[in-house]
Amino acid sequence: MTNDAAATPNAPINDLSFTVFGYVSRPVAEVYEAVADPEQLSKYFTTGGAHGRLDAGATVSWDFHDFPGAFDVRVIEAEAPRRIVIRWAGTETVGGDGTDVAFEFEPVDGGARTRVSVTESSWTPTAVGAESAFGNCMGWTGMLAALKVWLEHGINLRDGFYR
Repeated sequence: MTNDAAATPNAPINDLSFTVFGYVSRPVAEVYEAVADPEQLSKYFTTGGAHGRLDAGATVSWDFHDFPGAFDVRVIEAEAPRRIVIRWAGTETVGGDGTDVAFEFEPVDGGARTRVSVTESSWTPTAVGAESAFGNCMGWTGMLAALKVWLEHGINLRDGFYR
């Protein structure tokens, strides 16, 4: 949630958001590239293919074999190797033009590992908005697990996972 729920526990909710994170045992530049580069992203996440690099101002396409139909993804911000912000369509979103997804890459353990955070926001606080947010939360958690297993072991964890 975008308002500070800890400071004001009974305040109304304006929109829904979440953050998931994980650690990948690779340097930050390598992890950033695995998300920004469409060839790499297609090997572990966008099983139907990613078309276009995640560079600021670009509109790229992501497709998933297990969720047919390509999605347009607009790149709002890209600051290698630390941050990528994208916007894509969503159901029941505040403002109606989709959700924002921020990928944050932070070096840890002297640069040997990377903490990757994914924050998605902008759903309306409705039953449909919550269902969409929870579904995407599951998806981004799966993406982080797939990213880790791909970079550390060369295994496509997503292959056959959703079908």
